[in-house]
Amino acid sequence: MSVASVTVPASRGMGASMGSIEPYETNKGRRYRVLYRRPDHLQTQKRGFRTKRAAELFLAGIEIDKSLGTYVDPSAARATVTELGFKWLSSQTHLKPSSFRPVEIAWRVHVQPVWGGRPIGEIRHSEVQSWVSRISATSSATTVIRAYGVLAGILDVAVKDRRLPINPARGVHLPRKARKRRAYLNHTQVQLLADEARERSTLVLFLAYTGLRWGEAIGLRVGFVDTAKRRVFVTENAVQVARKIHVGTPKTHVTRSVPYPGFLDAALRAQLEGKTADDLVFGNGSDYLMRPRTGGGWLAGAVARAQATDPTFPRITIHDLRHTAASLAISAGANVKAVQRMLGHASAAMTLDTYADVFDDDLDAVAAALDRAKASAPVAKVLPKHVAPTKRGLETPGKSRQKGPTKQCRQWGSNPHVLSDKAF
Repeated sequence: MSVASVTVPASRGMGASMGSIEPYETNKGRRYRVLYRRPDHLQTQKRGFRTKRAAELFLAGIEIDKSLGTYVDPSAARATVTELGFKWLSSQTHLKPSSFRPVEIAWRVHVQPVWGGRPIGEIRHSEVQSWVSRISATSSATTVIRAYGVLAGILDVAVKDRRLPINPARGVHLPRKARKRRAYLNHTQVQLLADEARERSTLVLFLAYTGLRWGEAIGLRVGFVDTAKRRVFVTENAVQVARKIHVGTPKTHVTRSVPYPGFLDAALRAQLEGKTADDLVFGNGSDYLMRPRTGGGWLAGAVARAQATDPTFPRITIHDLRHTAASLAISAGANVKAVQRMLGHASAAMTLDTYADVFDDDLDAVAAALDRAKASAPVAKVLPKHVAPTKRGLETPGKSRQKGPTKQCRQWGSNPHVLSDKAF
């Protein structure tokens, strides 16, 4: 049986034919297929339309998408998450090794096992939400958000490549990160920890009073210490990833100058003695120190000994010494902008947000200031019930007034009025 081909005429100004619609017979009855050209001029088709009207609407939509530059090739959505995932990972060259490693782990542990074999065009928003909710039951918010970010990032690229019209992963509900309460040491506790750290005493004091990150401190070279001005110049960051040291720029890619207090001068000079400009300040020549383990190593031993002396001594990590430096500087009255530069934060707002809890004591100062302001304000005059005001048109109860306000004073007999000089 021959079938007629219906050609949809070209739109004015578009040049070529828009496409054609052809009927064909199946066991379930007549169906229609649409033949059209993609933006790359290759011909393709879409089959299975039950009515000619549905086929015409589909073809019209294709031509509109082509003219607007929003055309998405249905065959491109057959690519799997694994195909695109490895390409996406290889493009993350902007990440430092310490940032790339958790991303790669999230892909390998959480994303690829679940989504790797799925064509991206088949992924539904509800499925992504169910996956996020499922792993939230057994993993931390940080782990969940990172895994979700990998999947969403891969699908974002698919949208930009015109493989998908929208990203089905966007808009799901994610768990909230609970801000951990930080441990801040006071001056006495810092000194106690430094004493118990023994040969690492200078390193502990240096971290607690400069706020350098661990990688910045162990990557510091003798030539970048100015003992005359008591300054160190942070230009490198030695980050440990899987027992391997990667040397790069500081976290924000910006070098900075950081001061250290005078009481550290003698200890730091002793640390530099006998070393060349290229030697590490805290290390053996060019051998970097490894980051102390949370559950063992020299820091854990020093903390345990400090707790034996002071039962209130908190359990801390090496990064808590950076938090301590911020706390001590702020408590000493340092300008927030100066603290931001010392820590290498991108902005003063970031410093304020990060260490908002350090400013809790300032709330007491706000209350005290309000007390002082209230005490110095003019005192209102309280009139007793049995005394009637006689000025400005106010009369005794029961008598009508000829002048002055009425609404405010009409019921004064049942309640005392508080009248100041500017009450009316």
